Amino acid sequence: MSTKVRIKWNGNMAFDADVNGFAIRMDATPEAGGKNLGPRPKPLTLAALGGCTGMDVVSILEKMRVTLESFDMKIEAEQTDEHPRVYKKIHIVYTFRGKELPLEKIQKAVDLSQEKYCGVSAMLRKAAAVTYEIELLSE
Repeated sequence: MSTKVRIKWNGNMAFDADVNGFAIRMDATPEAGGKNLGPRPKPLTLAALGGCTGMDVVSILEKMRVTLESFDMKIEAEQTDEHPRVYKKIHIVYTFRGKELPLEKIQKAVDLSQEKYCGVSAMLRKAAAVTYEIELLSE
């Protein structure tokens, strides 16, 4: 299966990506010659990681009949000092809110995403240490 994304230069340091018909503007800071019209490309990989693992977790928990009131993630990455500056450590905090949340099912869903299903995590793990933790907040 092939994936195609179109990227168009939009002047200065701005680029527009067409991803499955959805537009994403990327730009640099003014100090780097941009106008700050969009996110930088590298953090978008963290957003892709969150979307990938989040979709897995929600799908798995739905199959397990776990009802969530809310679910979010914080993803923090540390990069190398030398160029090319790549992420060397990535940490995900999965935060779940709801009534009587079953930790064992949530842990299984997150583990399955990270160890089996999330392709973005698998790709990033080839270059960086990816760690994660779970927070349960009872409502």
